[in-house]
Amino acid sequence: MGNIKQNFSIKDLESLSGIKAHTIRMWEKRYNVLEPERTETNIRNYGVTGLQKILNIAFLNENGYKISRISKMNDEEISELVQSITTSKSNSNRALKSMKVAMMNFDQPLFLRTYENLLINKTFSDIYEEVFMPLMIEIGLLWQAGTITPAHEQFISNLIKQKLFINIESLQKEQASKTDKVFVLFLPDEEIHDIGLYYANFEILSHGYKVIFLGQSLPMEDLTYLSTLYDNTVFVSYLTIKPDNIDQYLDDFKKHICPDGLCEYWILGRKSVELIEKNTKLPEGIRAFRDISELTLNL
Repeated sequence: MGNIKQNFSIKDLESLSGIKAHTIRMWEKRYNVLEPERTETNIRNYGVTGLQKILNIAFLNENGYKISRISKMNDEEISELVQSITTSKSNSNRALKSMKVAMMNFDQPLFLRTYENLLINKTFSDIYEEVFMPLMIEIGLLWQAGTITPAHEQFISNLIKQKLFINIESLQKEQASKTDKVFVLFLPDEEIHDIGLYYANFEILSHGYKVIFLGQSLPMEDLTYLSTLYDNTVFVSYLTIKPDNIDQYLDDFKKHICPDGLCEYWILGRKSVELIEKNTKLPEGIRAFRDISELTLNL
């Protein structure tokens, strides 16, 4: 499995499953549900199989199954029961747990099955905001803590992107119904975190606007032509890690791309929120939003 993480502490299990470490220890002692290895200093160490099992147990426990009952099942029975629950009508909290199980097991069918069940009662926007966004935030924290590997993050991110692409394409087939603005979506040079930008693409398209999607890591000078192509252009970026000096970047954008005030620049993402919280005065025509919901109110 290459560089995929294969050993986990009890703290890792707590972070991923939501089950407190002392509860896991109690379940081990009373019900023998896990058999961790021990280091020379008697510290618990769990393999991938143990992690997958505690995730499944936590999922069943949250869905009304008592640990005393779960402990009498073998691993195959537990897995089958998890699958049967995910094929029933799914709510957002249950789906979030299910997708974490899918991530740790690299289980694409489980992810897809959970998504299809959510679609029974929810729109794609609902699913993205209630499940995908919280999942990505939690994954980011787990990755920073070293609980999961980049492989897990990439696996689930690419599945989410697939769903974004499908929903975006269905909207792209229609001609824009609104012509007061044309949106150009891009990420600055060296910015590669593009899921937020794809979702902005989906939301802006769903509001009836023309979108020109340019994607990640685009030098500013490549935008000059587009700033002259339309007289009602709104550039949009989702800024996570770049640019390093955002104040200078915004000043340069105003100076070189929108000097005459005929275009605007709307920004989202972590760096946008930081600007808002610092109450930073932005150049004319540049607007910072906390999230996509706030942006769509201005469409």
